[in-house]
Amino acid sequence: MTTALEKVNGTARGADEPRFDPVALAEAAAIRARTEAEAEAARLKAEAETDAIRAKAAEEAERQRIANERARMRLEREQADHDAKIAESARKREESERATRAAREKEDAQQQAQAEEAGKRVKSAQSWRKAALGFAIVCAIVALPVQMSAFFDRDALWLLAAPAVLEGGAWVVLRGAAAAVDDHRPHWHYRLIAWSLAFIAAGINLWHGLHAFDPATALGTAFASIAGPGVWDLHEHGRIRVRDGKETWRERRRRTAAEKAAAKEKAAKEKAAADARQAAAEQLATERAEQFPDEWKWALRIAAAVGETTVTEDVWIRAWDELHATKPGETVDQIRRRNAAARRVAMARSEASGNTPSKVPNAQRAPQMPNAAKKRVYNPPARPGRRTKGDTPKYVNAARKQAAITAKQAATGSH
Repeated sequence: MTTALEKVNGTARGADEPRFDPVALAEAAAIRARTEAEAEAARLKAEAETDAIRAKAAEEAERQRIANERARMRLEREQADHDAKIAESARKREESERATRAAREKEDAQQQAQAEEAGKRVKSAQSWRKAALGFAIVCAIVALPVQMSAFFDRDALWLLAAPAVLEGGAWVVLRGAAAAVDDHRPHWHYRLIAWSLAFIAAGINLWHGLHAFDPATALGTAFASIAGPGVWDLHEHGRIRVRDGKETWRERRRRTAAEKAAAKEKAAKEKAAADARQAAAEQLATERAEQFPDEWKWALRIAAAVGETTVTEDVWIRAWDELHATKPGETVDQIRRRNAAARRVAMARSEASGNTPSKVPNAQRAPQMPNAAKKRVYNPPARPGRRTKGDTPKYVNAARKQAAITAKQAATGSH
């Protein structure tokens, strides 16, 4: 309750003069100060929020600018890759077209060359045939007079047909040989008869020429009797070889040289491969002797016992199996280290949170403790001293914890 003051500094206060409460004034000042402080705090908070929003907006703008820059760079890179792919595709297409065009031009050139060569062969064959036929006619003209002189008899003029029979018979038989060649029939007997007739005519010309004329006439007419059919037979012989596809002497020589070179190259490759295999085998034997001296000595003994000059792969596998009872490369120590590592890995996996502990393989055949669902019933063994499955009583909590610690230390190898 506030008491009104009747006097202030010894002077009576008027009835209408306002009264002041110091406590109220103090409270008002406190409220005003608190309001100003709250307003200042709100202003500072608003400024801080504004600055934070501005900084966040600037950061977001910078992030967006970086994202846009990355997107632009990615787009430019993709565009460059696309342009490069298009250029590469165009280059490959141009190269393919150029290669196709070159191959087509080469094929056309080869076909043209083959056609020209075939035309040359046909022209050469026709020229050779005409020349052989003309030469044969000239030889017949040269040889016939001497033969007709040899068979001339005023009382037997019909003998003048004999030279025509000899010379013409040879040509008739040669035409039969040509027909046999065209029909792919045997032709050797035709050619044999033609040569026989030619030699008979040559013998007559030689004998009569020596007796009635001079040696030059005899030899010339005898040669003409043989040369005419002989040149034509050479023409037919060439046709036969072309028909049968027989090689010329140069072709046979080139083929023989190529076969010898190929055989020599093959022998060199086989020798190089054999040398490489021998070197690899020697290197392997050296490494095995250095890395596994005991096993190598045992393998040498087995090789000597079975009659092998070297340690073959079968001998090495047998020696390793006899010493270690496993495949080559494995030993008892390695198997133990691998099993210990497997136990450590299993223990490490069981320690991970959220994973079900996995059981470490052990050498016991029966579980140490019975299943929780199985009710323990005392059942004495049939034979004293023999353990049965489930006869071990449950451990107390302390024993179970200590067993877990011991198992963990055994798995990790720590003490």
